[in-house]
Amino acid sequence: MRILKVLSLLLSYPDGTIAAALPEIEAEIAACTPLPEPLRRSLARLAHELATDDLITVQERYVALFDQTRSLSLHLFEHVLGESRDRGQALVDLRHFYERHEMQIAVSELPDYLPLALEFASLLDGNEALELLGGMRGILASLAERLARRRSPYAAVLQAAVALAGPERAPVPLASPSEEPVSGPALDRVWEEEPVSFRDARSPAVRRGPLPPVKGC
Repeated sequence: MRILKVLSLLLSYPDGTIAAALPEIEAEIAACTPLPEPLRRSLARLAHELATDDLITVQERYVALFDQTRSLSLHLFEHVLGESRDRGQALVDLRHFYERHEMQIAVSELPDYLPLALEFASLLDGNEALELLGGMRGILASLAERLARRRSPYAAVLQAAVALAGPERAPVPLASPSEEPVSGPALDRVWEEEPVSFRDARSPAVRRGPLPPVKGC
């Protein structure tokens, strides 16, 4: 599902990639007819904003929204496992899941980072991608609601992922992380993160950038 690659790009830390690929991104959003037209318009507005606004300003807004507010963390397991010991094993299991599909994370990023999971889903066939999205649906819906309450344009990305996911496959209990900003050592860990990317064991690295010239959702 190529639209998931677009959602991954829109939800990743802004680095100029969207500006370089804006025509392809806009075309992909417009072609994804399974998404309602108002939602496609919202995604297109966000893409245009991320591509044309001052990059430093866009980056500061991103950090304040996702990296300094635990309730909006883009690390999925933080919302269901918090800082428990179970999270470590869950991260190992998820990494092994990626590897069973002959994909290796090409950067030092935690495997539960949502843009990374969306990029991985974009590499699967339609049914596998839907199954993966369905398993995350509860978290995606919760994040979409929290972002919508803040009137953040990023809500459209999560709403699109929820719309594509369909029914939730395996509901999971959601934690209630604090709305307080993240600071100290936790924030230091945030700044160690790198852009997301996968390496296919069968081919060169799958990297962020312009989309291939293939139409369709």
